Order: sequence, then structure tokens, then C-alpha cells
Amino acid sequence: MFDQSQIQEFKEAFTIMDQNRDGFIDKEDLRDTFAALGRINVKNEELEAMVKEAPGPINFTVFLTMFGEKLKGTDPEETILHAFKVFDTEGKGFIKADFIKEKLMTQADRFSEEEIKQMFAAFPPDVCGNLDYRNLCYVITHGEEKD
Repeated sequence: MFDQSQIQEFKEAFTIMDQNRDGFIDKEDLRDTFAALGRINVKNEELEAMVKEAPGPINFTVFLTMFGEKLKGTDPEETILHAFKVFDTEGKGFIKADFIKEKLMTQADRFSEEEIKQMFAAFPPDVCGNLDYRNLCYVITHGEEKD
């Protein structure tokens, strides 16, 4: 299903999400993870729906299996787009470049200042400081901008 490097990345993600370090991801872990990503007011119903997708308590094996099922046959562009949409709570199609910079430099596999400069050189924010993540996703997955 996944190669060893992918499993390691999922393990890192699981560890980040398992905020209380009990070996399981529960509603409170999800709430804390969303808060760390800047989304403070997540409804209890949303969290319950996420947890109910699992067949039981979410340990790493269940977590990995669920991702395997979700990603089987998934379009990579759609997967990346969905990840960005988590931060676009108003559904506008863009995210503040400063916000993305902060997240990329402080979370998980951190970007360096040079990597941030390269990204913004390739995908410059607009005059209001917004990053068009839909176009970014397209270029990441297809290698060229949409016309």
C-alpha cells in the first residue's frame, strides 16, 4: 500500500496529531490539531463525524489503513487542493501568503527561508498578499500553469 518513506511521514503526522501522546487520536486531539493550524472554533459535530469514520479507536494502524482507503484512486491534485481548503474557511480560493509562510516554516517538515523565497518567486502572491492555491495545486501536479 505505502512505501517505507510514506509510512514514516504518516507516523510523523500521527505523532503530531496525537496531542496527548496516548497512542490514539480522539476528538480532543483533533480539536488541538485544528487549533494549532489556526482553526479555533471547530464544531463538536464535525469532530465526532471525523472520529466515527474509523471502525474503532484510532491507533496508528487504523490511521494508516484509513488513509490507504481514502487515497486509493485519489487524484493527487484533489488531495493537495483539499489540504489547502482546510485553511480557506471562507472558500475564496486563496490564502494569505504570510499565513502559509508561517505554517510552512513552523510545522512538520519545515521549509527554510530560501525554500519560501523560491516558492514565492514561482508563485508570487497578489498585491493584497494572497496566494492562489488552486493554481499552485495545478502546477504542482501538472508542471505548468492553466491558461
